[in-house]
Amino acid sequence: MTQPRRIAHLDMDAFYASVELLRYPELRGQPVVIGGGRNAVPETLPDGTRRFKRLRDYAGRGVVTTSTYEARALGVFSAMGMMKAAQLAPDAILLPTDFDSYRHYSRVFKAAVATFTTQIQDRDIDEIYVDLTDIPGEPAMIGADIKRTVRDATGLSCSICIAPNKLLAKIGSELDKPDGLTILTPHDIASRIWPLPARKVNGIGPKASEKLASLGIATVGDIATAAPEFLQEHFGLRYAAWLMDVAQGIDDRPVVVSSEPKSMSRETTFERDLHPRHDRPALSETFTHLCQRVADDLQRKGYVGRTIGIKLRFDTFDTVTRDITIPVPASDAITIRRAATECLKRIPLARKLRLLGVRVSALQLADTPVMDATPIQIELFKATE
Repeated sequence: MTQPRRIAHLDMDAFYASVELLRYPELRGQPVVIGGGRNAVPETLPDGTRRFKRLRDYAGRGVVTTSTYEARALGVFSAMGMMKAAQLAPDAILLPTDFDSYRHYSRVFKAAVATFTTQIQDRDIDEIYVDLTDIPGEPAMIGADIKRTVRDATGLSCSICIAPNKLLAKIGSELDKPDGLTILTPHDIASRIWPLPARKVNGIGPKASEKLASLGIATVGDIATAAPEFLQEHFGLRYAAWLMDVAQGIDDRPVVVSSEPKSMSRETTFERDLHPRHDRPALSETFTHLCQRVADDLQRKGYVGRTIGIKLRFDTFDTVTRDITIPVPASDAITIRRAATECLKRIPLARKLRLLGVRVSALQLADTPVMDATPIQIELFKATE
């Protein structure tokens, strides 16, 4: 008899902010916002204490990278404009980002989990899937052991859900944050999953969520009870079938331990539509941040890429992509941003933007010898410079 699958999703709690609290323990329990520039570096006073910048002193068009749970309780979340965050939490502490530290702690917590099993799928800097099917013991005990090992290795807390598949594990890891340990079975779907807003399902984005709401479908349970013909009429056969499956907690995707990625990308949907001219500083900062995050992903996983592209979604929901192939594969943020900017110049920017994304494809391992670029690729790159 085949053993039922036990898939865990592990998500570090407020990861960037929690790493900063290791450095500044005196800030524990306070609202802290990460995302300031060099001007947000704390000042060390002669008596050894530190003076921190406050969010009310911020001036600019930057966006919040992340925040502590105390700041979130005040309404401050990632990707929010910093000036709006300052209105909501003027007394919150403002700190700069430190991606080198975040990458270090990411490696440490993943190595700690690897002492239990190598069946790990790296999903992001602060989250992984783990196949626990072959590990003996009760799920709650295994989850508690993993959480304890991660805390011992990093000093940080994480939230884990163990479920029959990746879909439920991903949803479940959010249910009892922070420091949560959640066990989900098929019997829990009606009581714990169906009451959730539809947008909590990974794969139901803002546009689909808005359309579902316009049809009177607000929760996962509403999807589960909707007539299949009704969903097909409004979403098409394929997406409707997927909606019906996820509402019932069905997901057969395996934990992919090793695979060669075809591309790496980062994108963000804005809290409000941004105008290319009037909101240029905010767009520019977000654009740079996305390029940096893609570069971080590439370098962390040991890849370089030759094709760099952008994705724009306008307030009309029209989506446009452009890409360019560069002569030498790269993984640094400066090269990625320069090429992405050339792509941007090829798109008329007359409407407000809902979404901005950056992608690097045509990947190869960083230690792979670089092949000569074809004349067409060289000419294409030079023609847009």
